[in-house]
Amino acid sequence: MHIVGTAGHVDHGKSTLVRALTGTDPDRLAEEKERGLTIDLGFAFCALPSGRQVSFVDVPGHIRFVKNMLAGVGAVDASLFVVAAPEGWKPQSAEHLAILELLGISHGVVVLSQIGLVDDELAELARLDVTDHVEGTFLEDAPVIATDAIDGTGLDELRAALDDLCAATPTAADRDRPRLWIDRSFAATGAGRIVTGTLAGGGVSAGDELQTAPGGRTARIRAIQTQGAAVERIGPGHRVALNLTGVDADDLGRGIALVRQGQWHRTRSIDVELRVLDSLGSDVTRRGAYAFYLGSGEWPVRLRVLGPERIAPGETGYARLHLPVALPLVLGDRFVLRDFGRGQTIGGGTVLDPDPQLRASVATPDARPERMLAERGWVEAAQLERLTGERVEPVLGDWVAPPELLDELLDDLREGVERAGPLGLDLAALDERQRLAIDTLEGIVIDAGRARRMDAADVLADHPVIAELAAAPFSPPEPGGVTQQELLALSGRGDLVHTDGIWFAASAIEAAAQQIAGLLSAQPDGVTVAEIREELGTTRKYALPLVGYLDRTGVTRRRGDLRIAGPRLPPVSD
Repeated sequence: MHIVGTAGHVDHGKSTLVRALTGTDPDRLAEEKERGLTIDLGFAFCALPSGRQVSFVDVPGHIRFVKNMLAGVGAVDASLFVVAAPEGWKPQSAEHLAILELLGISHGVVVLSQIGLVDDELAELARLDVTDHVEGTFLEDAPVIATDAIDGTGLDELRAALDDLCAATPTAADRDRPRLWIDRSFAATGAGRIVTGTLAGGGVSAGDELQTAPGGRTARIRAIQTQGAAVERIGPGHRVALNLTGVDADDLGRGIALVRQGQWHRTRSIDVELRVLDSLGSDVTRRGAYAFYLGSGEWPVRLRVLGPERIAPGETGYARLHLPVALPLVLGDRFVLRDFGRGQTIGGGTVLDPDPQLRASVATPDARPERMLAERGWVEAAQLERLTGERVEPVLGDWVAPPELLDELLDDLREGVERAGPLGLDLAALDERQRLAIDTLEGIVIDAGRARRMDAADVLADHPVIAELAAAPFSPPEPGGVTQQELLALSGRGDLVHTDGIWFAASAIEAAAQQIAGLLSAQPDGVTVAEIREELGTTRKYALPLVGYLDRTGVTRRRGDLRIAGPRLPPVSD
């Protein structure tokens, strides 16, 4: 499926031409039929001679309805550019062509309409006039087809040109990240709320849940239609009508996007490349009442030029735009900028950063994802995809980073292991990325929560303090000849236990649990701390910390003044 948008001046026969090609009148409003003037977007579709399917988005040509025109051409693949032979090129023709170029549309067919109203000489003059005006644009080499929608002149030639156009125009890419900008929202009797738009970025299925942006409301797709037929699933690049449930009419409307939760970054500040039209009569500065058009929406924005204070007509510069609502935007999105006060298009361009990190005074945006990554440092891969639209393989766990940052992290860890000496580096002091990275270092062994060089002697193995404490298991002496770091390391290995200021050998804890199990076997209703102290042959100073530790680890449980069996009490040994 290809989406083709009409363009051109008012009264040049765009809607009549679409009706002749498709059999459908795209002017659906009563006022449009009464006035013979397209006011809002119209839609129609047909099959071409080759069997290819094409959907037309018919847009208004009148200058008063440029807002509606922009809502329709934001997601088209190509243009059917219409100029009436009796009227010739008009100012609105020039504005429409400029808008199409700003939106990055690069394929089209030029139609010289109403050819039956002029003689051969005027027809040739009209053709030359159009050719002059499209020189240097994407329509420069486009075929110019003379037509008359009333008597059918040129329609077969136009259908063949449209077939060639669709063959040469790329179809929408499927990145599994659907986004649908709503261009119509209405209630249908017996069906509820219906929205229409051009689906881009990925497919959707009946039953899927999507979120509104802005708004954040969740809607479920009850049913899908495309070209008047119901389908269970539809891919990108199609005109679709979605029957939605779970969302109010007030939450849906033109300029609202439907996206999957978690797939899109929503932003109110963007850095952009801005191309100012040659025809503009003054420089673009921060002073002005600007309207931002993207997708099917229009929003007022504040603008700050990055670098110099102004961008002259015909030049390209960079700007930061501040939006009134958070929109689901991504690197590469195309937009148009108009001036509210003067009612004219001033330029447009591309989103370079949907989440600027640097101050406007120092920002130097460009379209490279590498630049975005360099400004952010470490970024989760899912977040980078939300910003760029591209999937990047993580370099560490779920993280992406410039190569130099990863190298710096690994170097720092190697130095840390060296400084820690034979005792090793305590992994508890590392953050998530450091713990992931240290596992990748060659020549490093990780044991009991510490990382040390593989060729370094294990100074904790058979450490004398273990035997010293085990010699008096239930009344251990204060550890001597050992550093606090070594004690913590031995605790991490499970050789020692520290509780309430007392260091015990791990074997002492196990022995105490075994002896208490014997007591409880004889007294299942519970034993007192005094009875435990007597059984272990120790004093209250040591018995209380021991019993407290056994309570916390589930070996025993406290019930009043008694200790009863806990879920981790060992069985009584024979």
